[in-house]
Amino acid sequence: MIRVLDIFISLVGLILFLPVLIIVYVLCWLDTGYPIFAQRRLGLNESVFTIYKFRTMCMQAESLPTHDSDKTWITSLGGFLRRTKLDETPQLVNVLLGQMSLVGPRPGLPDHEALILARREFGIYDVRPGVTGPAQIEGINMSRPVELARRDMEWLENVSVSRYFGYLLKTLF
Repeated sequence: MIRVLDIFISLVGLILFLPVLIIVYVLCWLDTGYPIFAQRRLGLNESVFTIYKFRTMCMQAESLPTHDSDKTWITSLGGFLRRTKLDETPQLVNVLLGQMSLVGPRPGLPDHEALILARREFGIYDVRPGVTGPAQIEGINMSRPVELARRDMEWLENVSVSRYFGYLLKTLF
């Protein structure tokens, strides 16, 4: 049921927000010259996939987890895109491709060993990662891998359609 909701909501979102996505794409292109940021992440069954976002940092920025990156690398447009979550909208394509769900554990980097080990212990790689999830809403970032994996596990144990919509609404507002 969740997969059907993912596909339906992603398609509707892409269609409804297409004009906004085009504007953001052009603004990002003017801002950095490379509007789409692509990064390798770990997904379902620890498979590696490429996640897509609108670029929010200058081209010289290193590919690091957000909590480890230099805040001066974020462009003015990037700050706005992050605050409004518009930088995440290209991930609707990842959802349609079956690499992600709209709600679930955020996909980690393939070299973040502490998080990988914690998530293995709690069975987090048994589900698709999400564009949003409880850890993001509660402000738990990847610098606290065991706490993050434990929170992801609690979500997995209690996942339901109503909670799915609850997290989507909390993310929007």
